[in-house]
Formats: sequence, C-alpha cells, structure tokens
Amino acid sequence: MRPATALAALAPAFVSTMLPVSAAEPIRLMTFNLRYENKGDTGPKHWSNRRDTAATIIKDFHADVAGLQEALRSQLDDLAARLKDYAETGVGRDDGKTKGEYSAILYRRTTLELTGSGTFWLSETPDQPGSRSWGNSIPRICSWASFRRRSDGLAFDVYNAHFDHQSQPSREKSAAAIVSRLQPIAASRPVFFMGDLNAGEDNPAISTIKAAGFTDTWRTLHPDIPPADASTFHNFTGSTTGSKIDYIFAPQSWTTSAAEIIRTPVTPSGWPSDHYPVTAIVSPKP
Repeated sequence: MRPATALAALAPAFVSTMLPVSAAEPIRLMTFNLRYENKGDTGPKHWSNRRDTAATIIKDFHADVAGLQEALRSQLDDLAARLKDYAETGVGRDDGKTKGEYSAILYRRTTLELTGSGTFWLSETPDQPGSRSWGNSIPRICSWASFRRRSDGLAFDVYNAHFDHQSQPSREKSAAAIVSRLQPIAASRPVFFMGDLNAGEDNPAISTIKAAGFTDTWRTLHPDIPPADASTFHNFTGSTTGSKIDYIFAPQSWTTSAAEIIRTPVTPSGWPSDHYPVTAIVSPKP
C-alpha cells in the first residue's frame, strides 16, 4: 500500500499525460453505502437478498468509479462475481488488510488504469492501521485511487471516506485532514471526493470541504429541494425525509451535467441498502 502522503510526488508524471481539460469526456461517479453484512439483518434486509440489486445499480449506471462504504470482504467478493468489468482497490479499516469495513473504490478496468492507491486512517496517526482519535470509538478511513483514462490519458484522483456517525469533532477533523491532502493535488489534476460523511448539508464538516474549492454535485443541479427532503439514508423504509449525508464533491472547475439520489423502488428481494446511492456525471468546464 503506497502511503497517501507520497501522492504529491506523482504530480509531474500525471501532468505529462493529461490532455487539455476541454478535451476530456465526462466521468460517471457513484457513492454507495452498502450496509454491512450484519447477521442480525433478516429477510429482505439480509445481504444475500440485496447483493444482486446492489450490483445491478452499479452496472446500470455504467459507473466509471464507484466509492463504497461499509463493505466487508465477503460483500466485495460477491460484487466482484457480478461485476466482471470492474476492479477494486482498498483495505479493511481494522488491520489495513482484509478485516473490518472497507471504503473500497471500484473502477471500470476497461476504461481506467489504476496508477496509484492507498488508505489512511482518520486519526492523529493516519498511517497506523486501526487507529482512532477525535472521539470516534471505531476506526474511520479514507481510501484513494489515482487513474489514467485509457482513451485520452486524462489523469484524476478519487478519495472515498466514511466519517464517524457519533463524534462531531471527528467529522470536523476528518474533513480538515482530507482537505489538507486534496488541495495540493488539486493544483495539478482533478480530484473528486465522495462518501458517507454522516453530516447534513449545514454541518461545519461539509462547509470545510466546500470552502476548499469543492462543489456538492447533487446540490448544484437541485438547488430548490429543501434539505429536509434530500435524505440519502432511509433505514430500509424508502423515506425521503431527512438530511443528505452521502456526497460526491467535484472541483469548481468542473461541470455537473447529471446528479441523482437513486431511490430505486423496492423489489421483491427488498431495498439494496439502507442508504440510497448518489450519482454524478461530471466534465471539465470549457
């Protein structure tokens, strides 16, 4: 696993392969909290009854990159068996290998080449697997990937995180830690940040990300929908009421042509997750 702090050193190689941004095609992005495979989930909530629908959502959107949260190794293996066009990068948050939840990144292997990847812990010791600080009782991580698009050489990065659900200091410090890594990279190539941030749109953690020059892609196209009607967490109920806590952020120099909270109707096998997936199609401004 290459340390995330080494990423900035890669900038010259990436810049040399980039076409002018005006020549780049759109990128299709998705963030999707899968709901971990909990043995207490029975009936339609059980992962065995959700995995086909979850895979179909990713496939039908034709995602170039999908950031997943709460994914256990067994769930990622199930998706890999159903999504042959995709490869994966990421590690388990408990040991930096396979134990615990991943903030995994899936990418379309036929269109994208993985040129770098890593994971850091949202703590005072980001390179120490399993570490936690700032009031969160469980480890929290951010995984990242660097890509080169095969069709035109466009280089870009994706960061995917899962913020703590209880500690507001942890959410704020996590946002600041990630922004400190994104900003130097964003000076040389596009960087997209996504994840389940467990924070509503008015949360200071979200404000920190926006102030750093990143745009909430969904809100850009849906400015008039009240925050209370933008829920991305529904707890297997299909509710649309509540805060939006799942995000895809893009550089302000990029345009969002489409963005959706996928509120897929319940199927005979049930909802694919207790979260709605969020998608965005982005391209550089002319």
